[in-house]
Amino acid sequence: MKKNSFIEGTIIATFAIFLVKIIGMLYVIPFYATVGVKGAALYAYAYNIYGLFLEISTAGIPNAVGKLVNEYNTLNKQEAKIRAYQLGKKILTFIAIIAFIIMFVFAKQIAVLIIGNLSGGNTIEDVTFVIRCVSFAILIFPFLSVTRGFFQGHNIIYVSSVSQVIEQLARVFVILLGSYLALNIFHLKLTTAIGIAVFGAFIGGGCALLYVYSKLRKNKKELHLTDKFTQKDQVSNKEIIKKIIIYALPTIIISLAFSIYNNVDMILILRTMNFLGFDALEVEFIATGISTWASKISIIITSVGLGLSASLVPAMVESYTLKKYNDVNNKFNKAIEIILFVGLPMCIGISLLSTSIWSVFYGGNFLNIGSSILAITIFAPLFSNLYTVSNYTLQSMNKFKIVYICAITGILMNAILDVPLMLLMNLIHIPAYFGATIASIIGFGFTLILAMHFLKKEYNFKYKEIFKTLKKVLVPLILMIIIVIILKLLLPVNYDSKMYTVLYIAIISLIGALIYFLVSYKMGLINELLGNDFLLKLKNKFLKNKKRSN
Repeated sequence: MKKNSFIEGTIIATFAIFLVKIIGMLYVIPFYATVGVKGAALYAYAYNIYGLFLEISTAGIPNAVGKLVNEYNTLNKQEAKIRAYQLGKKILTFIAIIAFIIMFVFAKQIAVLIIGNLSGGNTIEDVTFVIRCVSFAILIFPFLSVTRGFFQGHNIIYVSSVSQVIEQLARVFVILLGSYLALNIFHLKLTTAIGIAVFGAFIGGGCALLYVYSKLRKNKKELHLTDKFTQKDQVSNKEIIKKIIIYALPTIIISLAFSIYNNVDMILILRTMNFLGFDALEVEFIATGISTWASKISIIITSVGLGLSASLVPAMVESYTLKKYNDVNNKFNKAIEIILFVGLPMCIGISLLSTSIWSVFYGGNFLNIGSSILAITIFAPLFSNLYTVSNYTLQSMNKFKIVYICAITGILMNAILDVPLMLLMNLIHIPAYFGATIASIIGFGFTLILAMHFLKKEYNFKYKEIFKTLKKVLVPLILMIIIVIILKLLLPVNYDSKMYTVLYIAIISLIGALIYFLVSYKMGLINELLGNDFLLKLKNKFLKNKKRSN
């Protein structure tokens, strides 16, 4: 199986995640139209809680196994590598079963915690039912995740990437077909339709698991899974388990903390909007709009950070294991530069076109509120991506204490500022829900500054290249903004026609992106980020494929 370099791995993973997120973004258009605002809110409740329990059930162990596999592979400890993978699966089996039982049995109590005494929208019974429907997926994903981690630990990125595409396609198929048939053919209740839709997570996970295991079976020899080791490496099971726990602990604490906060954030928004006098449907719309539906669009930004992290961890672990600290610094800088180069224009472009984009995805219901939510929340994933890179860098270097300090400080700052900023926004006649996103951005930003300060102090990290890239990015970015604003003034828009609005968005987006990338290319920015060798390799592949087609 072919191993991928850092840049290749980043591009493969980013492209796959980008495709997954595009699918995940586009399916909400027909789904939202099918189930409406109430059904969409019910779906969001189930998936937010599912995300929390998924973090509990996977418990950071897939990343820990991937890191350990890469470490043992680098040190040529093949037998220890295989034991690490097998032990990781056993630990996850136990955790997944416990997490499933808790989620299924205590679904009603969780439902009460989410919606409280809110009346006029979804009921506690509705929320309980959909939580139980989605809970079955918890039994699949730990095994899928740890096997993905095993491949990533070998710098084999494409297996994990393809499995994510398969998972998403199968899940979306069940969501769309299941909800449509339930409501329009069999005329079942809305709650039943949403229950079928969230069960799509189980089906999608199952399909991806079959693919990953098929790749594992076909490449057993190369991955040393069939080797008959005459003796064990000088690493005990106790030591492996200890390392898995140590490596997983930062992810457990941080992911769990962020998942808990995301759910608390949704609850705080529900309570605050209700306190400020919004009616039940508006409250549910705003809370789930911020926590889920705006995020469905903004995952196009998040995919960049996820793609980077998939290849960043094994690449950094390898460099750190070999004590190549300058290389770790270079990879960190490169990851930040790629996020800024790709993420900034996407965030600003989506913000400028937020009304048109929201109308295409979710129609005219609460269009002004929805588009304003999207215009501001689209910037949160950019800061989240920057935080993700700093977090994985610190984890790769085994600096777990500073990981905890940075993450917990950021989360606490976010939580403390949430309600006060919403009340402040309302007081100064700015949409109150802006406060929740601003609190998130401040939290992520502060965490990033702390992490970068530590890396500079302890390892003499230098950030000159990041600031140099940021300065260069401003030139094509400003030109893109000017062009987009001019096109918005010149081109008429008709929100009554979805097809016309899509064409409107496509024209402005394509022209804006073309200006941005052409100017960037002329300035040498793309060349600096990807490197001459990689661009030459792409060019040669393109010419080779062109000759074959001729």
